[in-house]
Amino acid sequence: MSGVAIVSGAADGLGKAYAEALRDAGYDVLGFDIDHAVESLEGIKGVIADVSQRADVERIVETASGMGTIEVLVNNAGTHRRTPVDASWEQALADWDFIMDTNLKGVMMLSRAVVPHMIAAKGGHIINVSTYYVLPAKSDGTNQPDTDLYNASKWGLNGFTDAWAKRLEQHNIRVNGMCMGAVDTPMLRRFFPDGQLPQDLSDSVMDAADIAQQMLDIMASGRTGENFGAWVGEPITIGEQPPLHKRITG
Repeated sequence: MSGVAIVSGAADGLGKAYAEALRDAGYDVLGFDIDHAVESLEGIKGVIADVSQRADVERIVETASGMGTIEVLVNNAGTHRRTPVDASWEQALADWDFIMDTNLKGVMMLSRAVVPHMIAAKGGHIINVSTYYVLPAKSDGTNQPDTDLYNASKWGLNGFTDAWAKRLEQHNIRVNGMCMGAVDTPMLRRFFPDGQLPQDLSDSVMDAADIAQQMLDIMASGRTGENFGAWVGEPITIGEQPPLHKRITG
């Protein structure tokens, strides 16, 4: 490999795992985050930037294009907070901006900035990082009732993945979503006191490196317009390709 891969939210957790997997696969990786830890990733160009800010997005893509041909974009950056439906108007609107600016607007801006480069290169991969919430439930606890805006943002990614895959297939650009359950990341650990996972969850939670390998397998498959699931307690694979009407929501 000699192309360039961009990974948003690359400072830790899944983003770091994606960036490292792409680095090890031979890509020149530009990882960015609002967390300064991104600057210390080994063998990865780490840049401080906010995907919700247009100027930052344009700077990231300009920097990446100066590194070579942009072949991969991983839309990993995301925000999460509890947003009960009976919150005040003021809080609901503030929560909307906080979540949607990163989880949807940021994905839209970064992808639109990258697509012309991929079209010129006659191919590429866009990976939208979603959640197993958008796939048929295999356990209790999906689509938590006090995170309606986060849930809505991830369902909204389905529209991007589906439409972009159809539009960009003629340019050999593959667009897919990754929809995983609980993965041992700093984001998950923040939900628990002192960052300690409960024993039952600790025994079963998925590893970020395994999810990153699934991403490489998706890219190698040549498939597009699909949400790939990963569930706790099941093998992490890409599985057989489902019929067209089940590729996004199962």
